[in-house]
Amino acid sequence: MILAIDQGTSGTTCLVFDEEGWIAGRAYSEFEQHFPRPGWVEHDAAEIWDVTRRVAVEAIAGAGIRGADLDGIGIANQRETVLAWDPASGEPLHRALVWQDRRTAERCDELRAAGHEPLVRERTGLVLDPYFSATKIEWLLRNVEGAERAAFGTIDSWLLFKLTGRHATDHTNASRTMLFDIRRLAWDEELCALLGVDPAQLPEPLPSAHIYGTTSEFGGEVPVAGIAGDQQAALFGQACHTAGTAKNTYGTGSFVLLNTGPEAPEPVAGLLSTVACTTDPSDRGRRADTSRQPRRIGPSAPALGVDYVLEASIFVTGAAVQWLRDGLGVVEGAAETEALAASLDSNEGVYFVPALTGLGSPHWDPYARGTIVGLTRGSGRAHLARAALEAIAYQTVDAVRAQEAASGERLAVLKADGGAVANRWLMQFQADVLGADVVVPEVAETTALGAAYLAGIATGRWTLEQVGEMWREAARYEPAMGADERESLLAGWHRALERAKGWAAPEAGGASA
Repeated sequence: MILAIDQGTSGTTCLVFDEEGWIAGRAYSEFEQHFPRPGWVEHDAAEIWDVTRRVAVEAIAGAGIRGADLDGIGIANQRETVLAWDPASGEPLHRALVWQDRRTAERCDELRAAGHEPLVRERTGLVLDPYFSATKIEWLLRNVEGAERAAFGTIDSWLLFKLTGRHATDHTNASRTMLFDIRRLAWDEELCALLGVDPAQLPEPLPSAHIYGTTSEFGGEVPVAGIAGDQQAALFGQACHTAGTAKNTYGTGSFVLLNTGPEAPEPVAGLLSTVACTTDPSDRGRRADTSRQPRRIGPSAPALGVDYVLEASIFVTGAAVQWLRDGLGVVEGAAETEALAASLDSNEGVYFVPALTGLGSPHWDPYARGTIVGLTRGSGRAHLARAALEAIAYQTVDAVRAQEAASGERLAVLKADGGAVANRWLMQFQADVLGADVVVPEVAETTALGAAYLAGIATGRWTLEQVGEMWREAARYEPAMGADERESLLAGWHRALERAKGWAAPEAGGASA
């Protein structure tokens, strides 16, 4: 039995998987979102830990086992979200700065104007954007008392520290900080110096499938044996283990990842090059020795298996539906949107660009803002619900088209996961406007499943081949829309998109992000 902790942006899900990869127990709980200023988004890290520990206990009980019966624990987490904590007391020094937080947008502009973006692109595969952790860490160092002595880390490293006492992370999460050399698999001293970050304050980067330590938090001594950022975990859980395979996770945001194999792709406009997964065969099935000297990972370490991806990061998809629910009261629950969208024969010219925290791939505009166009007196809640769902699909098309242009190959199948795959109208519309099959797996919780697979591989429970064979198709949506209708809808979307771009840019007189 493997416990998978899926620590997301809105809540924490814990699942217990049996030997065949089926769910034996589950639990979920949301936690509070904090918005202290426009464009600022924070989480209480202590609350995240409390919620995670509670739902893990509930999932274990739901599986009818004791904590000591677990073979291992895997962690998948919201990426880029970063916090500082006192390494002695283990207490956070400030609320975590969430990946959606835009407070460092102008700082990124300064770094870009100073000519630093080519270095960032070449070393990290990322772009200069407040989405990533680096400028958030710099902000904490400049604004939080005691931060110069703090331990910094993404949410995976925080949970690992609370579980095992070890300050470490995996290569996938490290690759999202904008401080990590994705080819050397090491913290980049030049980038750290640029932002005033001491690498000694950062977690030790280790393989994704690796025994990091043991925890007695749930009973017994259970190895924490797999860690990956949520999107890389979902890619692994979708069995996209070979070059040319791709998935989209529909969550708070959407993230389209295309496996490119063992060579890091060169930077491509609008897309990110990042680490997909790392495994170390020498660690499989071995209990952790946290007193060992850190293993030096780099080009001279051939035993380490590495895959890379081209990634398109879309900031707001499911969060747009959440905003319709919580911000406008248009729907009481996300499930309502399927019937509302289907009640209309067309969108009647209404488009919603959900740039509520700027635009990610392939546009990278932190100053874009949410925009609704095409409203008339006849527009109602069904139009808004449909526009939100259509926006999810349109943004995915933009992402896939950028990846196709970079790879030179047309995508034939997109594997889909996340909460929105339950919306059959959306999945069919996605296939229609993408012009490719959309496939949904039997186990939709692929983020947690990927974390479980990594832990199972590290502990010797499964092999890579076995986890690939566990993937099972549940539904397939095939395109049924004509090319003319598809292009007309996409043209309308792109017209709306142009109206959202740059809205809050300082030179445009907009409110500062």
